[in-house]
Amino acid sequence: MTAGPTHRVGFVVFDGVTMLDVSGPAEVLHQSGKLGHSYELVLVSPRGGTVTASNGLTLTGTVTAADAGSVETVMVAGGDRLAQQPAEEELLTATRTLTDHAARVTSVCTGAFVLAELGLLDGRSATTHWRHAETLARRYPRVRVEPDAIHIRDGRFVTSAGISAGIDLALALVEDDHGAGVARDIARELVVFMQRPGGQSQFSAATATPPPRTDPLRSLIASVLADPAADHSLPVMASTVAVSPRHLTRLFQAELGTTPARWVERVRLDRARHLLLEGHSVTSAAHHSGLGTDETLRRAFARHLDTTPTNYRSRFASTHRPSR
Repeated sequence: MTAGPTHRVGFVVFDGVTMLDVSGPAEVLHQSGKLGHSYELVLVSPRGGTVTASNGLTLTGTVTAADAGSVETVMVAGGDRLAQQPAEEELLTATRTLTDHAARVTSVCTGAFVLAELGLLDGRSATTHWRHAETLARRYPRVRVEPDAIHIRDGRFVTSAGISAGIDLALALVEDDHGAGVARDIARELVVFMQRPGGQSQFSAATATPPPRTDPLRSLIASVLADPAADHSLPVMASTVAVSPRHLTRLFQAELGTTPARWVERVRLDRARHLLLEGHSVTSAAHHSGLGTDETLRRAFARHLDTTPTNYRSRFASTHRPSR
């Protein structure tokens, strides 16, 4: 296969970096090279030499930003310490040197904190690991933090959620550079799901729901999760747990920070997503999830995931298609 022009990518790494923030995207780009679309990967650290990751493994052969030369894409990896305190000046300087002339600047997980500290995300939308999103928003109020996204593009900046979301980010970059077919081939080779839309939730409504403190709400949530397609209108749910609709609404607001209707919609959306991935049609997924109609399903996808059911399935579905 004839190789195309090489695209240089500078990975910003440092002591305490999360290894998968580096190795996941790097493997995606390496696989692209095997398909004839080459990326040259350059590890850049504040002082060059060897860097020790948070898991104790080492990255050798890193170079300083001054020695790295020009790169077209910068990818700032993350590490928990970046959320605990602002990055040191030498890390900021190295990143600034690389990003000044790069066409595309990206971050994985808490790497967004480095970009934010440099002021590069001011007035822009960005994301990070959901656990650190509140800290990012509080520390950098000029950044529009979206905690429930896999990755977000704003101009030449692309930020991704936590750790394995760097793989999704790298697949998105490959798709931008070389098309969806190449990205799909890489995803299949790495045995990962097809690239997730950037607006896809980092976690499901079930896993994101904190354990309810009261017995009525605990039993109700369990029943909704067990059968999302059942009748879960407010009067029916209130009757099920023997409280008034008004009191049930207060319980949801107090314990879950949302309304019963909005929470049920998220549960049904999760179910519809799984049905689509199992090979159901849009109409079947809408019916069996409890969302009802194709249009209701499309509106829910647009509201929560910023995509369409058809686009979601084409990006994320397996090759297995059971008959429906």
